[in-house]
Amino acid sequence: MSDPTLAQDPAERFDVVHADGSPTGRTKARAAVHRDGDWHRAVHVWVTGEADGWPFLLFQQRGADKDTWPNRLDATVGGHLRAGETAAEALREVEEEIGVAVSPDALRPLGVRVSVNEREPGVVDRELQEVFLLRDDRPLTGYRLNPAEVAALVSFPLADLLALFAGKTEEIAGAAIVPGAASPRRRTFRRDDFVPNVDRYFYRVAIAADAIRRGARHVAV
Repeated sequence: MSDPTLAQDPAERFDVVHADGSPTGRTKARAAVHRDGDWHRAVHVWVTGEADGWPFLLFQQRGADKDTWPNRLDATVGGHLRAGETAAEALREVEEEIGVAVSPDALRPLGVRVSVNEREPGVVDRELQEVFLLRDDRPLTGYRLNPAEVAALVSFPLADLLALFAGKTEEIAGAAIVPGAASPRRRTFRRDDFVPNVDRYFYRVAIAADAIRRGARHVAV
């Protein structure tokens, strides 16, 4: 990012791809890609672990100045591939957003998600998201959050997330830490606090995290 104080750089160049992920040979600025609805590539890294004997899954509350879904709960880390960048190189986003350096060997690939967002005025966001799971048991105080991008990092009990996304409950409590805070605070969220999706993406990720925790070898979203 050319300016670390911005939630995103509208001039940042992305590779434009076809819907199947194959290259078009063109690059465009971020703002133009989201305006014109060009297919482009992104990575999502989900962090899961155990605390006090309970499995959890971390969600990021997106910053207020993000160009898509500000203040909503989303993947632990999400970022676009810059022009010429590979998914492995785009893992820089994990350190940029939550202060943790990771290598591809530490991640469990979960597949590629096709995501389309046309609900926000002036935005047609068409992404191919490479999805990974990272096991990390550190406490919330062990993360260094980028205040330009992350409003909070929230840890939810995995069982409660499964109940929420299965429609068994309308709200869920989690431990949330904001940039610069010395300790997390308990907060309650409703389903409409999460980024909306029609493919039950968050439910599928929670199911995958639970299956991997139970020793499943073949898991995908």
